[in-house]
Amino acid sequence: MLRNIEAVQGLSKMTRSALGPHGMNKMVINHLEKLFVTSDAHTIIQESDVHHPAAKMVAQAAKMQENEAGDNTNLLLIMAGELMLQAAGLINMGLHPSEILIGYEKASKKTLALLDELVCHKLEKPRDAKELQTCIRSVIASKQFGLEEHLSGLITKAAIYAMPKDPNRFNVDNIRVQKILGGGQHDSEVVQGILVVRGSETSISKVSNAKVAIFSTNIEMQQGETKGTVLLTNAEDLLNYTRGEEEKFE
Repeated sequence: MLRNIEAVQGLSKMTRSALGPHGMNKMVINHLEKLFVTSDAHTIIQESDVHHPAAKMVAQAAKMQENEAGDNTNLLLIMAGELMLQAAGLINMGLHPSEILIGYEKASKKTLALLDELVCHKLEKPRDAKELQTCIRSVIASKQFGLEEHLSGLITKAAIYAMPKDPNRFNVDNIRVQKILGGGQHDSEVVQGILVVRGSETSISKVSNAKVAIFSTNIEMQQGETKGTVLLTNAEDLLNYTRGEEEKFE
């Protein structure tokens, strides 16, 4: 039991100093020898190899928190570590783990009841840019301190563009982030549509009121299902062999 508590505390201590806008960055090298420098607890846990069963459970909880809320993963890990620390003291006093569990469940119900009374701001109109930005700004400040005003404005604009009729069914995958070499974060902008990061294939670089066709498959000649043998007797036969296909394809 105490070994499990130590494992969870180890995980908690690993991310504790990265909490908040002034938290320190961590250098993480994953199993592919790739280096990450981040203060985001979810990234740190995701790229670390956690093998201990108890610590793995807490890492899964952090993953669920990221999927559900997108923030406060570090707070969850620190809170789990602190609860384990208090449990270790109670076990040393002679309490049985099941009794501690009953106490924690009672505390959980009481906490959830108190949380409803402590709401400082409620998002009434998700489509209102100013109101939405107020909620996004605090989340961005913990990740990109100093740039929260600029980035929260861009994220708000992108979120409103991609928001379905029912805001509860909002899908983060509908917003893509494309990195372009050169420039800084203040050069970032929101594009409502598709961004193609490559130069023009022709000399024409700008067209107005154009009809655009997007092909998601390769443009190439399809091979037939049947196989046959062709006998070529001279060079002219070889030249004319695929000419008809090529002309149709063009």
